[in-house]
Amino acid sequence: MEGNKVGTIIGISDLNVKILLNTDDVKINDILYYRDEANRLIRRFEIVEIDSNIAFAIPFESVYGLKKGVELELIEGGLKIQYSDEILGKMFNSYGDLIDGNKIKVYKRKNVYEKKLSIKDININGDILWTGIKVIDFFAPLQKGYKMGLLGGAGVGKTVLIKELINNIYKRFSSNAIFVGVGERSREGQELYAEMIQSNLLDKMSMVFGQMGDSSCSRSKAIYSGLTLAEYLRDEKNQDVLLFIDNIYRFVQAKSEISTELKRIPIENGYPTTMVSDINEIEERINSTENGSITSFQAIYIPADDINDDAVQAIMTHLDGQIVLDRKIAEKGLYPAINVFKSTSKAIDPQRIGPKHYELLQQVLKYLTRYEELEEIIAVLGIDELSDSDKNVFYRSRKLRNYFTQPLFVSENYTGKAGKMVSIIDTLKDVEDILNGAYDQVDESSLLYRGSLNER
Repeated sequence: MEGNKVGTIIGISDLNVKILLNTDDVKINDILYYRDEANRLIRRFEIVEIDSNIAFAIPFESVYGLKKGVELELIEGGLKIQYSDEILGKMFNSYGDLIDGNKIKVYKRKNVYEKKLSIKDININGDILWTGIKVIDFFAPLQKGYKMGLLGGAGVGKTVLIKELINNIYKRFSSNAIFVGVGERSREGQELYAEMIQSNLLDKMSMVFGQMGDSSCSRSKAIYSGLTLAEYLRDEKNQDVLLFIDNIYRFVQAKSEISTELKRIPIENGYPTTMVSDINEIEERINSTENGSITSFQAIYIPADDINDDAVQAIMTHLDGQIVLDRKIAEKGLYPAINVFKSTSKAIDPQRIGPKHYELLQQVLKYLTRYEELEEIIAVLGIDELSDSDKNVFYRSRKLRNYFTQPLFVSENYTGKAGKMVSIIDTLKDVEDILNGAYDQVDESSLLYRGSLNER
């Protein structure tokens, strides 16, 4: 139907365009557009509400210069993004347009709202996804298809950890990654793009950005486009895909802005009545099948540090665990700077990770908890006042703390240390040896930034 006039603009605001329809063929999520006299596509609008023959649409671009009386045409197929191998190594905006100067050779596009999986296709018994990063595999192991919260402020190593995960998963499984930037700073997006080039990782991933300065429409659509790219790798390439969403709370914010503009009555705290269903729609597309999986890391902004915020709680009900990066740990020079007390995973179960791993994990957490208590005692009385058993706990805990640092592949140029990937079997053996006193006579500094302790 493209080329036929389907409606006329009768009202304009920054986030909402009112349209008088002259056909019944227009549906929710359809895209209408307007061409100027030079026949260029310069304005696009997505239908979000229809009342009889009046439609309300959110504009993709600025409405500056737009006038009432403009006639609109329909774009067949709605909002689409490239759906082929050509997505790799490229950066898209929320609407599926390339923004990095690259070109698509053969266009093969898919609607970003299409859901391919049925309940019988979903596999909830995926394998553990070992990353080769000791501290994650030991304290917060991932299962294929898991949704993990990634919490941490600026400067604590979040980007480095993301890059290392991409690097390791690609090396182990030849699988690719998708990064979705939702409502974050454009500078950070450019920095990540440059760092991916420097680390030779750009060709192993695809990126979608709806930046902080973009419209609420753009910020709300980035996540749908990113999910479509991830689904291509899972369903067409049969890969175990890593999906990074930074920041999923901004998606809720963008939806709230649109809802306010449409004069829909909000629930408490100003969130739209559709908030839970909007989040459910996103999270339900992150799943595993027999042939591939999407494992997601979702950064979550916590407004006013209120973990009980309605939106934060709605997101966290879908998570299978969280990895928390801690500034205090980073300040000690211990990387990855993961807080092992706050990092969790549903995979921590003897039936999933095995009784040996589970028992060692409980023992290590017990040691590290006692270590923090002993630090306070030592600060007051000195270490000589400790019993021999407490001294063992103290020194072995320090060795464990150092052991869970790791030389990373993506930071080789900065540290001068070759990156290491460590199997969970080696990690469990090393941890058991440290707890049993096999390294009591070894200086704790020699355990810093090592791979497996069996390596020479």
